[in-house]
Amino acid sequence: MLQDLHRALSQISYGFLIPAALVLAVLPLGAEPHLVEKLGMLVSGTLRRPIDIFDLFMHGGLLLVLGLKGLLQITQGREVIAQKTGEQ
Repeated sequence: MLQDLHRALSQISYGFLIPAALVLAVLPLGAEPHLVEKLGMLVSGTLRRPIDIFDLFMHGGLLLVLGLKGLLQITQGREVIAQKTGEQ
């Protein structure tokens, strides 16, 4: 399953993922970003309406994907280094 996730994430380029994640994270411009607002609602326990939950996933989902992609890449890099140096 982890290999399937890694394969899927490797198909998404950082050139697309980083700008898209950052833009969605800061929208709307000029007001409090929806991601900040929805995270505040989550912390305070008021994130109940389906539209608010959808907004949280829409504005934060790509940041989560970006984090997973980076984490998997770091983990894979450590495995490659360990194999080259003969460590287990």
